[in-house]
Amino acid sequence: MVGAKDAQFYREQYSLQMAPKLVDHIWGIAGELGYSARFNYQRGGMITDDHVYVYKHLQIPSVNIIQYEPGSQTSFGHYWHTHDDTMDNIDRETLKAVGQTVMEVIYREK
Repeated sequence: MVGAKDAQFYREQYSLQMAPKLVDHIWGIAGELGYSARFNYQRGGMITDDHVYVYKHLQIPSVNIIQYEPGSQTSFGHYWHTHDDTMDNIDRETLKAVGQTVMEVIYREK
């Protein structure tokens, strides 16, 4: 869920509990790259996803970069997990913002 047009990535709350410094690091790099309009510093929802279990069972800090729409019934796009959840919802610029941010985080590791 990182490819929708104009997607907003709030700081997911489980990620903040498990890896707050990593969340801040990623969002900071996104801002440096000019993507602060997409990587919102506000708290998002608590999404139970793979990252929760990776941390719970292996203690590997993990961050969930996931679209969040606070006004929607599902907290995601209106098309999420429906027949309208198609490639038509994928936006090149959003994928670029997330991809470049993640790659920069990896490149900066020592």
